[in-house]
Amino acid sequence: METKELTMPTKYDPQTIEQGRYEWWLKGKFFEAKGDESKQPYSIVIPPPNVTGKLHLGHAWDTTLQDIVTRMKRMQGYDVLWLPGMDHAGIATQAKVEEKLRSEGKSRYDLGREKFVEETWKWKEEYASHIRQQWAKVGLGLDYSRERFTLDEGLSKAVQEVFVTLYQKGLIYRGEYIINWDPSTKTAISDIEVIYKDIQGAFYHMRYPLADGSGHIEIATTRPETMLGDTAVAVHPEDDRYKHLIGKTVILPIVGREIPIVGDDYVDMEFGSGAVKITPAHDPNDFEIGNRHNLERVLVMNEDGSMNAKAGKYQDMDRFECRKQIVKDLQEQGVLFKIEDHMHSVGHSERSGAVVEPYLSTQWFVKMQPLADEAIALQNKEEKVNFVPDRFEKTYLRWMENIRDWCISRQLWWGHRIPAWYHKETGEIYVGNEAPADSENWEQDKDVLDTWFSSALWPFSTMGWPDKESADFKRYFPTDALVTGYDIIFFWVSRMIFQSIEFTGERPFKDVLIHGLVRDEQGRKMSKSLGNGVDPMDVIDKYGADSLRYFLSTGSSPGQDLRYSTEKVESTWNFANKIWNASRFALMNMDGMKFEEIDFSGEKSVADKWILNQLNETIETVTRLSARYEFGEVGRALYNFIWDDFCDWYIEMAKLPLYGEDEAAKKTTRSILAHVLDQTMRLLHPFMPFITEEIWQNLPHQGESITIAKWPEVDPALTDAQAAQEMKMLMEMIRSVRNIRAEVNTPMSKKVKMLVKVKDEDILNALEKNRGYIEKFCNPEELQIGTDIETPDKAMTAIVTGLEIILPLEGLINIDEEIARLEKEYEKYSKEVERVEKKLSNEGFMKKAPESVVLEERAKEKDYREKRTMVEARIKELRG
Repeated sequence: METKELTMPTKYDPQTIEQGRYEWWLKGKFFEAKGDESKQPYSIVIPPPNVTGKLHLGHAWDTTLQDIVTRMKRMQGYDVLWLPGMDHAGIATQAKVEEKLRSEGKSRYDLGREKFVEETWKWKEEYASHIRQQWAKVGLGLDYSRERFTLDEGLSKAVQEVFVTLYQKGLIYRGEYIINWDPSTKTAISDIEVIYKDIQGAFYHMRYPLADGSGHIEIATTRPETMLGDTAVAVHPEDDRYKHLIGKTVILPIVGREIPIVGDDYVDMEFGSGAVKITPAHDPNDFEIGNRHNLERVLVMNEDGSMNAKAGKYQDMDRFECRKQIVKDLQEQGVLFKIEDHMHSVGHSERSGAVVEPYLSTQWFVKMQPLADEAIALQNKEEKVNFVPDRFEKTYLRWMENIRDWCISRQLWWGHRIPAWYHKETGEIYVGNEAPADSENWEQDKDVLDTWFSSALWPFSTMGWPDKESADFKRYFPTDALVTGYDIIFFWVSRMIFQSIEFTGERPFKDVLIHGLVRDEQGRKMSKSLGNGVDPMDVIDKYGADSLRYFLSTGSSPGQDLRYSTEKVESTWNFANKIWNASRFALMNMDGMKFEEIDFSGEKSVADKWILNQLNETIETVTRLSARYEFGEVGRALYNFIWDDFCDWYIEMAKLPLYGEDEAAKKTTRSILAHVLDQTMRLLHPFMPFITEEIWQNLPHQGESITIAKWPEVDPALTDAQAAQEMKMLMEMIRSVRNIRAEVNTPMSKKVKMLVKVKDEDILNALEKNRGYIEKFCNPEELQIGTDIETPDKAMTAIVTGLEIILPLEGLINIDEEIARLEKEYEKYSKEVERVEKKLSNEGFMKKAPESVVLEERAKEKDYREKRTMVEARIKELRG
């Protein structure tokens, strides 16, 4: 294939090169899984974003990591499926649509269920389209021909199948339990949707009078409004203070109801008075005690957090208003005798922020123990799920080992309707994939399933399950990797694992790559309240997708949080710019070379052999570390090879033959430039897809797109340890001469005498062979290389392995002027040392300053002292 005319603009502008490229990739169908039986399948399902709004930096990070893995695997010859999709996000989406309706002066009840669901589907279509645009902007290689949605027909079928099967196995049941109730959204929420915050509350100490008038019993509570639903007082059966009272009754203040005193081992004799009020309808532990003692369950609140008819005179009051009033009334009656400040952990709804109410409710539950046991057992088998980093396996197992039954019903309209029907006359429950035949006599459960119920099936429901003969399910399941944040191990990862084992008999994915959260530069979580969020689309508009992707993927190690920094994104833009400029230079000097003309079998310079050796090392490092998902290290290896080895050294050395008269050397250098640039673009492609495609299209290449170009492999014939050693010596020499010149203020343009004393003939021969490089990059007036060179008195020297570089000083500088300049330097460093010492001996500063600031000052002190010592030694040397 011939190279096309060089179309690369002189200036690197990401907007120009990214424009239209994604559409070109999609048109070429490069991201579609082909089902090619000659290739090994490799699959990843995208963690489906909620259709509730914009993607944030965390999404950009998560999806970039998946894109890197899938692009790399595609180039390595796998038949790759990266399946896109979105989540209906029950509570979150319904809340957004209700908010929109409120702004129009309507509520969902005005519309009715059917119309409301229609409105929500419209919302979904609009936001799904936004999300796809954002995916395109980041450059994600997704197979849109297989895109799924958690409420689409196929997934709904899978959800029903799972619910019905678990119900038939006795693993789904309906029961009255204390659940976490969100009074704001009026729905049950699961344990892991509750965020605990420490807030200032109080312990309210009360005396309940014994019914026989013989005294009273003291109890304390943090929620006095729930006392209206008390049905007992419990004490420990072995507590000598209360043993004799078990079986007696107390009069419940305000309500006047007579309630029993029961003995129960749950009560802690050491805590408080050793007696506790029991409210089975408003506390999970009280619920269990109530079951053991056959206590009545008195629910005193409505779903919106207001008090109901059973609360008597407090009916219709908000729960917190009721608390204030009841405290006042109890004080007036002399029942409440002490209020004690108490900092305690209170559950808040993750979705609405409302204080969660433990609430007695009839809900649907998954019986978790048998499912969790299977998931735990899997981790002892060879085909277990591999967590990366592996420390997260402990986090996962700890959760599974302490699992509680999962409340899966939600009092919403948007979601998968529960496939259960109740007979209008008999109340009989029917659960099935379809409504009963005489449907007019049955009413379907009004609730929907928890969003995570459908998300838990995502790796296999998206592949066509429950149709086990589905081509995609047979070929691409189990998937190979899942990439997600550590914050949803419990919500999602654990649930996918146990559902997959239960319904497919296999793990859902081989590896789980866990990343952290994106934080701001100060390490704070990004949030609306702090106003420190960063929109990835804005970053792409300014710096390009490649810069953002490279920063996100190489900015931390697996499992760690990432601190977002505009400065660091700018530096990745600079890196991209360096790549662009180096590529343009190389392409301009290739003189229209065609792919078939690339040939570097002839004589090669030490720089040629060295860069090919370095390329081999880089291919090996990048491939090995990528397989371990260590993209931060991969980024460093690529950066060092491209910036230091290729741009700063090889391209500069290549100018000698390129601008010389030796045509054979010119052809070899052009060929090596073309080859190294081609291979480097391939290695970099998964990280920076846009710039690499643009450059690759201008290179002499074979193939349609870099997305399907072959991944580089190490060529043992190009490994050359001797060239690497020789080049290392040359580079050290050149650096040393540059440093000496900088120290004595002698620019590279000024010729100087240069003596090189070597320890043996081998080094002498190597240097003589590469004399051209030394003359070009050290600019000596005269260059002597030998084994027995005398060192003049007034000279500066540098030690390099196996040799000594000597630069005589006469004529280079005015020694008196240099001494005067150095004395000023000495004085400056002395003042800095004195200033830092004073600061570090100041007690006030040491007490108030953060540890990082103190360490910084200590580092400055060490640095200034070292510089002062070096200047002092230099002055002595010049004075002789």
